Amino acid sequence: MGLITGLVTLPLAPVRGVAWIAEKLAEEAENELYDEGRITRELAELDEAYERGEIGDDVYEAYADELLDRLEIGRQLELERSDLGG
Repeated sequence: MGLITGLVTLPLAPVRGVAWIAEKLAEEAENELYDEGRITRELAELDEAYERGEIGDDVYEAYADELLDRLEIGRQLELERSDLGG
């Protein structure tokens, strides 16, 4: 049965390969988006730009809120992953 199933589903192998690659790319993009170290660096850069007067209050607050939201989501995802893994 395994050989027959393998032969019947063989034409789907490229589709499964593309789906696997897309899934891995999405995972990596998510990891980068919610990386705590990266977000911390971006917050520090934002603070420096604000202190130098390069950005105003509105831009600072909007971007800081976005970064803090990403940080919170990233921590939630990490908790969920650790709950699933152990």
